[in-house]
Amino acid sequence: MSAEDRTWNADVINPLEGLSMANGLRTPLCDFLGIEYPIVLAGMAAGGQSQTTAPTPVKLVAAVSNAGGLGVMGDNFADLDDLDAGIRELRGLVGDKPFGVDFLLPATRAEVTSTSKHEVYADIRMEYPRHVAVVEELIAEHGLESAELSPSEPMSTDLLNRKIDVLLDNKVPVFAAALGDPAFMTERAHAQGMKVIGMAGAVRHAERQRAANVDIITAQGTEAGGHTGNISTMVLVPQIVDAVDPMPVLAAGGIGTGRQVAAALALGAQGVWVGTAFLASDETNIPSDHQEQILGGRSENFTLSKFLSGKQQRSYQNLVKDAWADSGLPPLEMPLQGILQEPFTRAARMSGRYDLVGNPSGQISGMLNESRPARDILMDMVADAGATVERMRSQVS
Repeated sequence: MSAEDRTWNADVINPLEGLSMANGLRTPLCDFLGIEYPIVLAGMAAGGQSQTTAPTPVKLVAAVSNAGGLGVMGDNFADLDDLDAGIRELRGLVGDKPFGVDFLLPATRAEVTSTSKHEVYADIRMEYPRHVAVVEELIAEHGLESAELSPSEPMSTDLLNRKIDVLLDNKVPVFAAALGDPAFMTERAHAQGMKVIGMAGAVRHAERQRAANVDIITAQGTEAGGHTGNISTMVLVPQIVDAVDPMPVLAAGGIGTGRQVAAALALGAQGVWVGTAFLASDETNIPSDHQEQILGGRSENFTLSKFLSGKQQRSYQNLVKDAWADSGLPPLEMPLQGILQEPFTRAARMSGRYDLVGNPSGQISGMLNESRPARDILMDMVADAGATVERMRSQVS
């Protein structure tokens, strides 16, 4: 992709001036990504590494792309062959419509050199016996049978590079880099026309993403589910818009209605990155217990903790988070914390005790109360955003 192809119009700063209602809801971002509406499905993963429990399975990603948004798959694949097959399946469902894939690229993590989780777990047992004791106590307390570690390879720099190779081989249109710095792959991505989205929870993150030569920056406020920071969306989005102008910004965190889409545009974003609202869709594969927590929970039920993955996440408050907080132990670095808990987490899943399994979801849950088709969710956001923008225009002289 040439620099000219990736140049944004610096004159389009007032989002209402750059907004077209002729076809429902369009911003310059739509033309850049080749989509109808500036709504992007957050590529969510829940650590299960299986499409059967994936927050963003192929069918949900396809539904969003086919409805005119940009569907993005999370990393819910057992291995590289599974990832390759998932991309091919998705392309068969969306045809020539764009889609994306999202991987975690944490800027700081424990470097793992072994491809065996069993070897990594043995090291954890030796170095952190008190942490392992907490996991074993949780298994015993809840009457679970300890489960084997999954056969998937632990996160490492080498594995991330091999995953990126799969995306490039498949000519995936968009890559979203959660949690880290994609500088190592942006040149290769742009060489074949792939667009890259970077994630930021603070201005310094956005500046790092800009230096990495990403095309779009997602400004994610603390209201968001999953890995997130401490600054609210209302404060963060305009800061990042100003800091990286004229680069396009997606707003994320606490967005699930058209009013919130319109608010994001008013803050200077060119579109929105939406996760939890699509976990209230018919197409998601999250466990029914988790969807019930989202649909029945209050915003204050979704709290921050580092004990799910080693990085700060917002998820439904449960007994496991309480137990770790009571232990007085610090979380291990990513990916060690996730591997540490895997015998318990897999045991809870196998026993159907999803109340004990982390449910990364955001505070927008307090506004969600029913499951609907993803297309309906997206189109309602579009219609409501358009109506809100027109109301704003009529009320503000």
